Amino acid sequence: MVAHEGHDMTSMESMDMGSTESSSMTMSGMAMSFFTSTTTPLYSESWTPSSAGAYAGTCIFLILLAITLRALITAKSFLEARALASAIKRRYVVVADQQTVGDKAFNDANSLTGILTTNGMQENVRIVEAPAKHVQPWRFSVDLPRAVIMTLIAGVGYLLMLAVMTMNVGYFLSVLAGAFIGELALGRFYNGTMSM
Repeated sequence: MVAHEGHDMTSMESMDMGSTESSSMTMSGMAMSFFTSTTTPLYSESWTPSSAGAYAGTCIFLILLAITLRALITAKSFLEARALASAIKRRYVVVADQQTVGDKAFNDANSLTGILTTNGMQENVRIVEAPAKHVQPWRFSVDLPRAVIMTLIAGVGYLLMLAVMTMNVGYFLSVLAGAFIGELALGRFYNGTMSM
């Protein structure tokens, strides 16, 4: 009985050793700390820089990819602003036996009255505030480009994440440099309508 238990312990220990070796082998495939190397593969084994020039070219590619991400975010912001402006300017058809837009504004309890003075002329006006958080109806011309740009943003973002996950210092600094340059060049155009 004792020999049997010893045999079980030996087999259990060998199973533990086997699982430890396999887990350490899977962990050894991925670096757990930053390192400097000019021959780190990017996205596939075939994209492995073989010289310092090829490594610099890969880093420049990552900088441009990070700038592209910032440009896509800015483009989405422009599309959102344009869609909102278009929705606000959209004309509505007046239906028979319904109040006109002017009559509705005049009878709106939330609107304010005031006096507008321009070039010495005074006019009584009614100030109507547009709803700030109004969900626009689904439109193919607005929602398809929005979905395409968001898909591109996700794709480029994941590619940048994979580059950073190589733990190569040069790749990591290239992504940061691209984010910095992109924000420096395009940050002022972002109107804050997009949440990431």
